[in-house]
Amino acid sequence: MDIGKRLQDLRKAHGLSQRELAARAGLTNGTVSLIEQNKTSPSVASLKSLLDAIPMSIAEFFATIEEAEPTKYFYTVDEFTEIAPQSGQTAVSLRQLGNASSHTLQILDETYPPDADTGPELLTHAGEEAGIVTEGEIEVTVGDQVRVLRAGEGYLFDSRLPHRFRNTGKTPCRIISACTPPTF
Repeated sequence: MDIGKRLQDLRKAHGLSQRELAARAGLTNGTVSLIEQNKTSPSVASLKSLLDAIPMSIAEFFATIEEAEPTKYFYTVDEFTEIAPQSGQTAVSLRQLGNASSHTLQILDETYPPDADTGPELLTHAGEEAGIVTEGEIEVTVGDQVRVLRAGEGYLFDSRLPHRFRNTGKTPCRIISACTPPTF
């Protein structure tokens, strides 16, 4: 998917200039321009801020038109949708199961390489989220609480609380998570 072109098309469809969208999202005009030109990949938090300003969920942003297809219940590994458009050694991978915009629950297979995080801005959104670390370890910040979780441990919190995920370990971290309602 061409992230920059998709964002630019949405911005124009909503009658917003780059400056207007940047101001609503709390980002610089230059950042929006670089993202639209695919010269930089937005962090998960930055993309969420941009889409909140439109408004649209990350799930809707990456959704493909599936209405014409029969109801689907099972997915192979290659049918998950990557909804974290970053690249590089510290890129977070958020692979979504199915089309979350058609459901009230969103399931993600998350991978955080060493030193990867969801971005410098803390995330907030309506709903709840939960996850279980299946490999490695992850530092999770929720409000004023910070904890490092290891394989077999998990989290459950109100997503309206500011939160962030960061791999401070030396090996990749993998999490299976759920969010309701779908936000990303």
